[in-house]
Amino acid sequence: MLTYPFNAEEILKKSKKLRRELLADGSTRIRKKIAVLGGSTTHDIVRILEIFLLEQGIEPQFYESEYAQYYEDAVFGNPELDAFSPDLVYLHTTFRNLKPLPTLDMSAEQVEELTQEAVGKLAACWQGIHERYHCPIIQNNFEYPAYRLQGSRDAVDFHGCVHFVNEVNARLAKQIAELSYGKGSSGSGKDEGRESGAHPTVYLHDYHYLAAQFGLDRFLDEAFWNLYKYALSMQAIPQLSWSLSNIIKSIYGRNKKVLVLDLDNTLWGGVIGDDGVSGIELGEETAGGETFRAFQSYVKSMQEIGILLAVDSKNEEENALAGLNHPEGILRPSDFVCIKANWDPKSVNFMKIAEELSLLPESMVFVDDNPAEREIIRQQVPGAAVPEIGSPEDYIRILDHAGYFEVTSLTADDRSRGQMYRANAERKKAAASFADYGEYLKSLQMTARITPFQEIDYARITQLTNKSNQFNLTTKRYTQEEIAQAAKDPETLTLCGRLTDKFGDNGIVSLIIGSEAMITEDRPGETEGKGIVTGQKGLVIDLWLMSCRVLKRDMEYAMMDELVRTAVSRGITAIFGYYFPTAKNKMVREFYKDMGFTLLSEDPRTGNTAWRYDIPKSYTHKNRFISIETAEVSEQS
Repeated sequence: MLTYPFNAEEILKKSKKLRRELLADGSTRIRKKIAVLGGSTTHDIVRILEIFLLEQGIEPQFYESEYAQYYEDAVFGNPELDAFSPDLVYLHTTFRNLKPLPTLDMSAEQVEELTQEAVGKLAACWQGIHERYHCPIIQNNFEYPAYRLQGSRDAVDFHGCVHFVNEVNARLAKQIAELSYGKGSSGSGKDEGRESGAHPTVYLHDYHYLAAQFGLDRFLDEAFWNLYKYALSMQAIPQLSWSLSNIIKSIYGRNKKVLVLDLDNTLWGGVIGDDGVSGIELGEETAGGETFRAFQSYVKSMQEIGILLAVDSKNEEENALAGLNHPEGILRPSDFVCIKANWDPKSVNFMKIAEELSLLPESMVFVDDNPAEREIIRQQVPGAAVPEIGSPEDYIRILDHAGYFEVTSLTADDRSRGQMYRANAERKKAAASFADYGEYLKSLQMTARITPFQEIDYARITQLTNKSNQFNLTTKRYTQEEIAQAAKDPETLTLCGRLTDKFGDNGIVSLIIGSEAMITEDRPGETEGKGIVTGQKGLVIDLWLMSCRVLKRDMEYAMMDELVRTAVSRGITAIFGYYFPTAKNKMVREFYKDMGFTLLSEDPRTGNTAWRYDIPKSYTHKNRFISIETAEVSEQS
């Protein structure tokens, strides 16, 4: 019911029941405090937004502003909002809040002042939120008005409200892009290293597109506004909440990563085993063939935003490859990081794909025209996303609107992800030719560059903290602003590791964040009187994670060596680490033990463990196979 395309009426009717069921389903969710500052009534938006976020692995707690008090709360704050201390703020402004509007007797200069005032008012909100709460902000742009005084001329004449909305939206988009990427940027995804810690982190919610997609006449409801001061119709609220939830889950690393595709009647029409390459429907000769070609083009373009493509098909591999080499096709075998074309159950192949990519099945989306195969994946692979894709003409629309791959940041590492995973496949082939694993690691000719966090990497670092679940000792999540603050804090140690080898660049694969503290008896950071202060300086590891695609490559040892070296340079004598178990990070349960730490305590109820490592005067390096490049970066910025 909560997967696109959904039935809005059913969700509105059954929202209380859905909420109860979701809260009782035993899922592990991250908790986030979300402030909704509205220029109109927002109660039902919050009610439905909560359901979608629960479904997407986020348990929200909400603060709602009083009616139309968004500006006052954002700019001046209030004690209740300050006490709430939001993790994220959503500014729900709409065309109803664009006042005053141009009139026909205004000059161009007067209209320009109105435009600057509208955008400036929102910029003041962002700055106020940033100064108080240092959290991400989601900002609506503006829908068109319900009527056009001049008809189509409203879009051309600077007096027209349609023209005004277009101008405000363009300025808004430009200002948000500059905050995210720096002046002169189009926000196209090129990572220009904008330091988010000095500026609000603002994400645009394309409310304008949402209204167009829904249909403006149905999206707006004058009676609903007059009765309840809702700026949109009741039927549109689930669509709005769904769209908003996709941005929020993307910010917190809940996006999908892999698109797993069937072949017959999914990427082309017909069954290639029966019809042969020349008999399948693909290309511009027929309407059906053109539909499948357009879908292939859409799928191929998804690689540009870092989505991995895989095949899970009941087929002879020879036939599958022949179909993917069809002269009228867009996709080629080289576009896929994994191709499983055989007669095994698709659920088995699906799990093998996840294993080979070192990813969890819940990070994957399965697309198959056959409803029976879709149901098998739903039943056999809990957590995998399986959309009801409809007829071939619906494939693009449903996948696009489903929001599985919503982009809130796009780094160079994202765009080269497919290349990285294909290089990993080459590494695995190379490993198979070595009898001795150590000799294989030597043959990779690995080099790691380990540095403090730097501005150019903030976006990618933030992504890793929110996406990495398996090799992650505390699973603490960070916003980009928090990453920037950590990098600039002289009492915080940050390390960022990038690994390259003869097959290519793996990108940023490991992070450490640690806080300096004075050591008491066994644990750092306790206030005086609760322990014996020794005067020694310790380091508490708040975060240690690593991408699973570089497991068993000695990168964790390289990071440990650099952690010790950096700690010693700061006068630190002991390092403290914590392991907080989740359903996904069992692989690192004994990690600190393997690194030479001593167990201090274990909570039998939660399984949480605390560890201590006293740095020896003569430290023996653990890394054997990686050449290290380090860079001393002043002030860690």
